Amino acid sequence: MHKTLYTKYGENLNAGRILPEYPRPQFARDSYLNLNGYWDYRISKNPEIPESYDGRILVPFPLESALSEVTRTLHEDEYLIYHRVFNLPDNFIRDRIYLHFGAVDQEATVYLNGKKLGRLRGGYWPFSFDITEHVQESNELVVIVRDSTDKSPHAYGKQSTNPKAIWYTPVTGIWQTVWLESVPENHLKSLRITPDFDAGEIDLELETAGPCTGSLSVHDGDKLVLTEEITDPKLKIKMPDFIPWTPENPHLYDLTVRIGSDSVNSYFGFRKFSIGNGPYGQCFHLNNKPYFLNGVLDQGYFSDGIYTPASDQAFIDDILKMKELGYNTLRKHIKIEPLRFYHHCDRLGMIVWQDMVNGGRYCFWKMTVLPNVGFQRLSDTNNLACFGRETQEARDVFREEMKKTVALLYNVPSLALWTIFNEGWGQFHSLENYHYLKTLDSTRIIDSASGWFDQGAPDLASKHIYFRKLRFKKDSRPLVLSEFGGYSCHIKEHTQSHKQFGYKKFSSVEKFEKAFIDLYEKQVLPNIKKGLAAAIYTQLSDVETETNGILTYDRKVCKLNPEVIRKLNQKIRF
Repeated sequence: MHKTLYTKYGENLNAGRILPEYPRPQFARDSYLNLNGYWDYRISKNPEIPESYDGRILVPFPLESALSEVTRTLHEDEYLIYHRVFNLPDNFIRDRIYLHFGAVDQEATVYLNGKKLGRLRGGYWPFSFDITEHVQESNELVVIVRDSTDKSPHAYGKQSTNPKAIWYTPVTGIWQTVWLESVPENHLKSLRITPDFDAGEIDLELETAGPCTGSLSVHDGDKLVLTEEITDPKLKIKMPDFIPWTPENPHLYDLTVRIGSDSVNSYFGFRKFSIGNGPYGQCFHLNNKPYFLNGVLDQGYFSDGIYTPASDQAFIDDILKMKELGYNTLRKHIKIEPLRFYHHCDRLGMIVWQDMVNGGRYCFWKMTVLPNVGFQRLSDTNNLACFGRETQEARDVFREEMKKTVALLYNVPSLALWTIFNEGWGQFHSLENYHYLKTLDSTRIIDSASGWFDQGAPDLASKHIYFRKLRFKKDSRPLVLSEFGGYSCHIKEHTQSHKQFGYKKFSSVEKFEKAFIDLYEKQVLPNIKKGLAAAIYTQLSDVETETNGILTYDRKVCKLNPEVIRKLNQKIRF
């Protein structure tokens, strides 16, 4: 049984002002009405709009979380039904009104004033409805949620109906901001931004609801850099004298696009992610220069909100703490965050290594035990049942969700790498999926089979090593240690359970820190001269019974001395 463990953000939560920040920083308008806060809820075996409700739930915190004020698991034969009433301010309405959901896990059917707007499946992606024809003076919004967790063909990540060790509490229902905006009839629908570092250009692709005519402007802080007329949905912005984006100097340019009376604020950074020669072999390049990726695994879990932090500041503090320790990369592990997380990585200077969210059936012995004793070679085209992707539906769903992930995060300046499959779980046709992902996004590096079951995709040789010394076979590709460490130190007052899971356990922070330093100095550092190009330590924080974090689950204790570790990390570079 887990005890309630609050972060400082949860302890200071203002229920009247829940995550008020604008949720879409690279596509921002001045029209914004936040619907977070208390909603009515009911748990029922009947997926119909009820006449009464069980109580209140604090949105957007998952049903199972302490911050939701419900803290209950939804069973497979049950439905979670949300309800709230809202009014639109007099000055809010323009021509069209859109209702936005940041993410709802796992299947949501939405009604407004008794009218069914639609049903969405997949718990990690935003969706919206044009509600212009359905709004009234007083509006009744109902969301009916079903969550099959790990029994669905859809992505579910580390969620489990039987949480333990590396498997965690399920996340059910609304877990990102719900909001409204109103736009003119002709408005910008989407914006795709592609920096061309070598040419000194930004390629823009616009989708509009009407004629694609208007203007754009680029600012560097308060300085106007350029203005251009828009007459075509595809255009190039020439900026030969740009300042590059790096973690050390995360320089961003502000972009404003005007289509008719619609105005959207965005931003971009000039950077290039590639692979090339380094001092000790093939390596990652940032802006055409060798750059060692030194990072931590970040699963994005919080002790009181599970998937949802109590405050935007929680994201900021995680990023700043890892920068303080000397890291330049976060591997966002098997979760897609709210867009504000990526915004803070962009502006604070943190490279993002983004995983696709896992799905498919998981077999502990085949995907974890056998690979860790050396069985790491298996074709993912002829053994689909072994990998847990035997059905065509499951494979089709994964590819569609990968496409949605790229569309959602394509514009993020700090995002450098994609992981398609992690440790064989749900893996299928990884070489084919590598090439498919390259058609969706040719600007980033791809780790197609992270950990083991490498099928020879071109970009990386990616290994997870926990139970033996760090040694690597020669490879023409960059050698990447995409997971290692996992050292565990249980701090009783700052954990949810007396249970402790980790790959090597230490009884004190002093012993933990010494072992941590030895691991880097005696194993990571020597391997850089042998061709190691990246190292991702497991992990940023404890998660439930998994106590192998640098930070405790409540983020109140850092188990390492920042000054000591920063000096250590200054050596982890080319």
